Amino acid sequence: MTASRQKTDLADWSATELIHGFRSSTVSPVEATEASLDRIDRHNDRLNAFVLVDRDGALAAAKASEQRWRAGSPQGVIDGVPTSIKDLSLTIGWPTLRGSKSTDPKGPDGKGWTADAPYVARLREQGAVFLGKTTTPEYGWKGVTDSPLSGITRNPWDDTKTPGGSSGGAAVAAAAGMGALHQGSDGGGSIRMPCGYTGVYGIKPNYGRIPAYPASPFGTLSHAGPMTRTVADAALMLTVMAGPDYRDWYALPDSDDDWWRACALSVRGWRIGYSPDLGTAAVDPEVAKLVEDAVGVFTELGAIVERVDPPIPATARCFRMHWYAGAANLLATFTEEQIAVLDPGLREIAEEGKSYPLLDYLAAVKEREAVGMAMNRFHETYDLLLTPTLPQPAFEAGHEVPPGSGMERWPDWTPFSYPFNLTQQPAASIPCGLTQAGLPVGLQIVGGKYREDQVLAASAAFESLRPIQLPKL
Repeated sequence: MTASRQKTDLADWSATELIHGFRSSTVSPVEATEASLDRIDRHNDRLNAFVLVDRDGALAAAKASEQRWRAGSPQGVIDGVPTSIKDLSLTIGWPTLRGSKSTDPKGPDGKGWTADAPYVARLREQGAVFLGKTTTPEYGWKGVTDSPLSGITRNPWDDTKTPGGSSGGAAVAAAAGMGALHQGSDGGGSIRMPCGYTGVYGIKPNYGRIPAYPASPFGTLSHAGPMTRTVADAALMLTVMAGPDYRDWYALPDSDDDWWRACALSVRGWRIGYSPDLGTAAVDPEVAKLVEDAVGVFTELGAIVERVDPPIPATARCFRMHWYAGAANLLATFTEEQIAVLDPGLREIAEEGKSYPLLDYLAAVKEREAVGMAMNRFHETYDLLLTPTLPQPAFEAGHEVPPGSGMERWPDWTPFSYPFNLTQQPAASIPCGLTQAGLPVGLQIVGGKYREDQVLAASAAFESLRPIQLPKL
């Protein structure tokens, strides 16, 4: 914690700073929670980051945490830290409406909300103070955040712009100081895209690193992960969220890793590939220049950076077949009444997904395997791959695609993110500058399978020379 920190900006403190403050008794969990709730009170009506705020529950949890710290017996490594959960994740006592009017507010089978998702349970066990649930597009189906249930979520840098999605509410909450730790999920870029658009940090861990329950309707594309204002906070949150759970058949074995320690690793001597366009993507010139300048930081850090395109084919059709079939799977048991209240775009992609012949879908599965093997080969030579997070700055809120672009669906403007959901490898977005219009641009850092340590190390090294800026609210 820096000496210049004042209690008046407590909402902007990182989780690691807060924990230091709790340990030294210079600040309390109640003060931190009140600061986060004050930010929500002042800005949520305009930005729409939270669909549910539990003020009484958060303050009660903060008071309990304060007593534990005073007794010298914190419950866990994030005891007292204000935290949010995305409204796709089961949380005991809170409705999980998934951005949809089609869900039953009374819970599964009308019996109430009595289960935590595995990562929610881990955060709770370690003493996190849950503030509420953040907004998502309906069932997380698209790369911007608006829904029939909660309306439009807006970018704190410019509230006429989208924050991206589907973890848009979490990203906005992080950027606006509405809590220090924020849970997101990423099925095609849904952590990295909103982090890119709102200027915060997020990592999609390797598939299976953080167990999920219930399983995503979009299958093995979807990963849970942390979204924060510093790399160290994301590493800390990942350490808490990771680990096996019997409810997730795909979960990786417990590695007992302390991901926070990876932030101290040096990238000197690492071989890093840089692809400005993955061979085919059209990138806004201002974005391209900021990303290229950011890549130069790794040379300053002693890495060997080479411009190279990974040997993977175009994956748009492959991803679409997986994603749209997942939407069809989601709606397969819906009643006509439920379908009638859905976002029209979700209904449309589900209809397309339902039309795919089985053999075509299985061919897409084989294509996905080939892409994964190609990236495995790539990482035999290169420790990391760097790309832009997104090819353009944030566009107008309330639109699935940039107005006037001629694009049809959100994957059309996200060519850098979804390939690495297909391959399941870890990838992060870190802010790397602002456009002339004052909008954030993100740098994507992609690691080999199971190498979150290298992604976090590179992210922390970059952050040490390019500290993350926050919007002035």
